[in-house]
Amino acid sequence: MSTDQTTSAPPEDPTPVEVARGTDVTVRFEARRCIHSRFCVLGQPGVFRANTPGEWIFPDAASAEDLALVAQECPSGAITYSRNDGGPNEPLPQVNVLRLRENGPLAFVADLRIEGQADPGDQRRIRATLCRCGASQRKPFCDGSHTEAKFVASGEAPSKDSQPLAARDGVLTVSPQKDGPLLVEGNLEICCGTGRTIDRVRKTWLCRCGNSRDKPFCDGTHRKVGFKAD
Repeated sequence: MSTDQTTSAPPEDPTPVEVARGTDVTVRFEARRCIHSRFCVLGQPGVFRANTPGEWIFPDAASAEDLALVAQECPSGAITYSRNDGGPNEPLPQVNVLRLRENGPLAFVADLRIEGQADPGDQRRIRATLCRCGASQRKPFCDGSHTEAKFVASGEAPSKDSQPLAARDGVLTVSPQKDGPLLVEGNLEICCGTGRTIDRVRKTWLCRCGNSRDKPFCDGTHRKVGFKAD
């Protein structure tokens, strides 16, 4: 079956957003957000044909339900979808969660509003992986630079004393501070890579210079090391 593939770009980002329109599902791919977790090419290799010249996303090669499931596994939010068949689009999460990736980025699943970043297509941004090593060339997003930079940060930070949140969902706003941390406002559960709760917050500052001694939280070290970022 054929797809009508076009490209468009959000105003804040010169990197094209690839759009593959299938019969039942439209898939969008934002290369700038991708961290190459490969859930897509491993979960639906008939749809996502990596290293293929020209068109490489073929939505009609899987059912709408199966394609939706694999898209929702994409941690960076590089892949989003919308249903053309009247089926449900990706639901907003019932719990806003941040998971720490071992020696890697901050992986958010929430009703996200990232300052300076437009939503992908006609969908809200639900998933994003944000840089915490300080080396990404695509800040605030991770671009994999933590590997080359040999960034070391545990995904198993110690738990803090915290009380259950009165509400666990809702809008989560992430505001990168100039030359400083990420200011996060809204209901959020911060978890380690294995799922243990580290903290429950409604407002916090998260390190993105890579040098805090209280990772994932900011301790002001960005000022000492001369961290620079918009």
